[in-house]
Amino acid sequence: MPTRPHLDDLNLSQGKRARLHTLLYDHGPGNGTLLLLPLDQGLEHGPVDFFSNPPSKEPEFQCRLALEGNYSGIALQIGLASKYLSTYAGRLPLVLKVNGRTTVPSSDQAFSPLTSSVEDAVRLGAVAVGYTCYVGSPAQDRDLRQMNEVRRDCERFGMPLICWSYPRGSAVAQKGGQDSLYAIDYAARVAAEMGADVIKINIPRDHGPADAASPAPYDSLVEDRREMLARVIHSGGRSLVIFAGGSKLDDASLLRRIDDCMAAGATGFIFGRNMWQRPMEEALAMTAKVHGLLAGYGSGG
Repeated sequence: MPTRPHLDDLNLSQGKRARLHTLLYDHGPGNGTLLLLPLDQGLEHGPVDFFSNPPSKEPEFQCRLALEGNYSGIALQIGLASKYLSTYAGRLPLVLKVNGRTTVPSSDQAFSPLTSSVEDAVRLGAVAVGYTCYVGSPAQDRDLRQMNEVRRDCERFGMPLICWSYPRGSAVAQKGGQDSLYAIDYAARVAAEMGADVIKINIPRDHGPADAASPAPYDSLVEDRREMLARVIHSGGRSLVIFAGGSKLDDASLLRRIDDCMAAGATGFIFGRNMWQRPMEEALAMTAKVHGLLAGYGSGG
């Protein structure tokens, strides 16, 4: 089994180490793995994601799921974090998402402006901040400058930086697409180069005809799922790599995805719609199955 980075490998300041220890060992699976529940989709997608499970439109649903399901933490934008999380303070770790955007504009220039600050995260008692970087977007120059400022503040306040690293833009589409191994491998490396402590990426698709447009050697690089996952995790270097759940999957596919990623050396997952688009009891039951899989991985603290 590939070796996943341990907290001791990350060369962290005392504040970052303490906060990451909270996520990795004091909450969630508690064995050095991560299980995060995000609720940033309301800003990113609008209310549409809540139609399949109407109670999920009320953020209290996700807060209860994260607490009762024993997640490592919950990722929220500033408005929801300020208005819904005070009663959970100390019991449910917060990852404050400090940038975001809507899907209303149709521009190719994917860019998420700041919506809050690292100082806000400290004030709210967060254990980490989340930042979305769109690798390959025409707005990438602004994005990297903005991420650098967030990174500097994270260093100043001892706050771990979790980077949502997503390939986007027409240039990416012309080189195999945003879910190609080339694009996702590049995104993992960019996040590591920019100083992310934890990298959130998507799972690359299987090799296919579209990959002929990717640069060499990716155009002819045929690997099985676990080999591809291990490759992008290795590109993350001394950062912890977690994978996004994406759109809702059937239970068997979701559990296979978890097993593949963890066997390849991932630190964990961030599951939103795959969990809270289910009724509460079903979501808790599925979360328990995920805990059962993660129990077989990880390390002592």
